[in-house]
Amino acid sequence: MAEQYDVIVLGSGPGGYVAAIRSAQLGLKTAIVERENLGGICLNWGCIPTKALLRSAEVFHQMQHAKAYGLSATGVAADLAAVVARSRGVAKQLNQGVTHLMKKNKVAVHMGVGKLLAPGKLEVKGEKGTEVLTAKHIIVATGARARDLPFAPADGNRIWTYRHAMTPKEMPTKLLVIGSGAIGIEFASFYNDLGADVTVVEMADRIVPAEDADVSAFLEKSLTKQGFKIRTKTGLEGLVADAKGVKAKIKAPDGKVTEEEFSHVIVAVGVVANTENIGLETLGIPTERGIINTDPLGRTNVKGVWAIGDVTPGPWLAHKASHEGVTAAEAIAQEFGNKEVHPHGLDRRNIPGCTYCHPQVASVGLTEAKAKEAGYTLKVGTFPFIGNGKAIALGEPEGFIKTVFDAKTGELLGAHMIGAEVTELIQGYVVGKTLETTEQELMNTVFPHPTLSEMMHEATLAAYGRALHI
Repeated sequence: MAEQYDVIVLGSGPGGYVAAIRSAQLGLKTAIVERENLGGICLNWGCIPTKALLRSAEVFHQMQHAKAYGLSATGVAADLAAVVARSRGVAKQLNQGVTHLMKKNKVAVHMGVGKLLAPGKLEVKGEKGTEVLTAKHIIVATGARARDLPFAPADGNRIWTYRHAMTPKEMPTKLLVIGSGAIGIEFASFYNDLGADVTVVEMADRIVPAEDADVSAFLEKSLTKQGFKIRTKTGLEGLVADAKGVKAKIKAPDGKVTEEEFSHVIVAVGVVANTENIGLETLGIPTERGIINTDPLGRTNVKGVWAIGDVTPGPWLAHKASHEGVTAAEAIAQEFGNKEVHPHGLDRRNIPGCTYCHPQVASVGLTEAKAKEAGYTLKVGTFPFIGNGKAIALGEPEGFIKTVFDAKTGELLGAHMIGAEVTELIQGYVVGKTLETTEQELMNTVFPHPTLSEMMHEATLAAYGRALHI
C-alpha cells in the first residue's frame, strides 16, 4: 500500500530541505526524497564547500603578505590535497546537520530517484526497492546541474565543471576559465591565489556582466593586477583534450581565431534545471528551456504540484530557493486550513547576489543602467574603501559601495559593493529595501564606528551630496 503524507518534497537542496522543515513545523506529515546527498548540490558540492576552499586561499594569500602587517611568515606553501580535504570535511559536517534536522522535525527521508506518476503520487526507486508515496501536495525541488559545452563535455580529467574543480586530481598550472559569472570568477580566484596562471574568457563585453558596470570595471582592474588574463567579447570555438592538456580555439573580438594550450579548463557557462525524467510530461506540466513556471507562491498548472528553486525562473541562488520553500510550505498549510500563516510572493528585486572572489562582490536591486532604462531619475552615490578607517586598518583599502536612489521618492532602487566582506554588508541594504526604506531612514540611522558598515551610510550621504569623509 502506498505510504501517505500531507507533503512530499522531491529534492533536498536548500529549497527542498527547508520546505520540508517548514511543512513539518506547521504540523504537516512530511517526506523528502533525495537521490544522492541530503543538502543537495549547494551544501555538498556548491555554496558551502567552495567557500571553504576560498577561505583557505584567502588565508594563504594573507600569509604571503604577512610583511604588510608587521609579521614574518617563511616557508609558506599550499597543500592542495589538505585544502580539498578540509572543504569535504565541512560539507560532510553540514550534510550530517541536515540529517539531524530531518530527524528532529520528524521528516521521513526516502533515498532514491523520484518520479511523478500522477497528481499526489510519486514513485521512488532506491535503497528500499520501488515504493509509491502519496500526498495531497508535492513540491518539486530537483535543482540544477552545470551546463556542458556541446562540443566538449566535461571529462573530469582536463575539462572540469565546478564539481571537478572542487575535488581536483592535480593542481592546474595554466588554467582557462570559460564564463565570468559567480562560479567562474570564484574558481578563477581560488586557483590564482594558489599559484595557477589563470585566463578568463567571457562572451559579454565585461566580466560579472549581471553586476553594475562600475563594479565590473573595478573587478577587472583588480584581477588583472593579481595576474589574471581577462578577455571579454571573446568566444570559444573548440576544445580538444588529451593526456597532456587542452588545446582551445579562442575567437577574439575582431573575429580572429587562435589556438592556445592550457593544462586544464573550467566550464562555468550556467546551469540546466533537473526537470527531465521526473514525470512532468505525464502530469502535463510544461517547461520552457527546462524551467517550470509557477504562480508567486509556487503553484504549477496542476493542482497539488508545486515547484521551487532552480527549476523555476531565476535568479538561481540557494537563498532564493530557501525563501520559496518556506513560502510554498506556508501556502500549502493555508490550503489545509491554517489561518496563522500569511505567505507572500517573492519580490525578485530584493534578492541579493554575492560573489566570493578577492575582492568580494555583492549587490541587490537595480544597477544604475537598469534603473535609467526603467525611466527613473536617479540620485547615485559612491564611497571608496580608502575613506573608511576600518578598511585601512584591515589592510583592505580597495573597493567601493554604490547606492542608486529614485530622485523623486527617495526609494532605494539598488546597492552595489566590491571589497572586503561586502557579502556580509549587503544584507543591511536588503533589509532596507524590504522595508521600503528611503534615503532619510538610512541617513538617520546610527552606524557603529569603526566598521566597514559606515561606508553604507556614507554611500547614501554621497548620493545627496552630503558625504563626510571624501
